[in-house]
Amino acid sequence: MKIEAERLEVKKLEKKKYRSDRIRDHLANERTYLAWMRSGIAFMGFGVLIVRLRLISPPLAPQPPGNGWKLGLAFTLVGLLTVVLSTQHYFAVRRDIDEDTYQPPDRWILLASLAVILLGMGVLYYVFTVPLDYLQTFLLE
Repeated sequence: MKIEAERLEVKKLEKKKYRSDRIRDHLANERTYLAWMRSGIAFMGFGVLIVRLRLISPPLAPQPPGNGWKLGLAFTLVGLLTVVLSTQHYFAVRRDIDEDTYQPPDRWILLASLAVILLGMGVLYYVFTVPLDYLQTFLLE
């Protein structure tokens, strides 16, 4: 009887131990999550930078209102969306790793790529539609 009780204790301890490959999977999931968080923060930073650069100008230089704030807002919103979706994705992957049912979804890669492509096109449009005489107001003599 005593031997069986000891075996049950050993089995309970073995169940609580995590396999090293499973630990590696969880750590990789966490690194991926942190990379997505850094990307979201970078998007928000670019959004603020775009809006702030649009507001910085010499005091006497005429400045048309423009649409730069819309591009900055788009960057910031994509950054916030990246943070929210990456957090949701982290917990979903964590659950799938625990249940040993993980399948990598292609939709996140496609969604992120589409967002970066659209924002990049917005930056290109913005850069090439700003009048050159406006850009010369920033030159120091």
